[in-house]
Amino acid sequence: FTSLRISSLNRHVKTHSHEKCHVCHLCLKAFRTATLLRNHVNVHTGTRPYKCGDCDMAFVTSGELSRHRRYKHTLEKPFKCSVCKYSSVEASKMKRHIRSHTGERPYACDLCSYASKDAYKLKRHMITHSGEKPYECYVCQAKFTQSGTMKIHMLQKHGENVPKYQCPHCSTFIARKSDLGVHLRNLHSYMAVAIKCSYCEAVFHERYALILHEKTHRNEKRFKCDQCSYTCQQ
Repeated sequence: FTSLRISSLNRHVKTHSHEKCHVCHLCLKAFRTATLLRNHVNVHTGTRPYKCGDCDMAFVTSGELSRHRRYKHTLEKPFKCSVCKYSSVEASKMKRHIRSHTGERPYACDLCSYASKDAYKLKRHMITHSGEKPYECYVCQAKFTQSGTMKIHMLQKHGENVPKYQCPHCSTFIARKSDLGVHLRNLHSYMAVAIKCSYCEAVFHERYALILHEKTHRNEKRFKCDQCSYTCQQ
């Protein structure tokens, strides 16, 4: 790859890196490029800049628009299996289909023999090893690995005691609509002036994102002895 512009070269070099430095201020998901982040933020805000020329539909990303046109208008299936008659609108579906022929399970757990055809299923499996339970019941503080399990628990165990309003950005439940507004302004509103992490150089434009990030530093042994291998938290 060659380019006359340094900015183009810098963008190209990022395609070879696994570094994801563009962080969503609402959910902490990270992306390699600003464009990918911008498309992701459109999902949160509901912005749909990509308009279909054949109908009234609009989409968050150009990829979604392309898929829509193939499904609804052109009926094109450009990705064809070399083993059977299967063809697909999307490259990702073709990759998963090919694994049904090869038996390949590229997403392997490094703690047990589990392996999956799908990255998301491996991610869900890893929680069984970590014991992580990020979702907490608002009423009794019981903790769960998945938000869906927590919601079922609240409905079954607490019934009428369950608050009516759930924050759309985190698992918090709030009894009054006015209190939900305060919660959204204090924790989830975008701040023009970014806040710096107390432990590292990361900066955030949303207070909740900073809180979640700083939790990752809690058990981190950042202080290292320069004469031996000793490390500690304080």
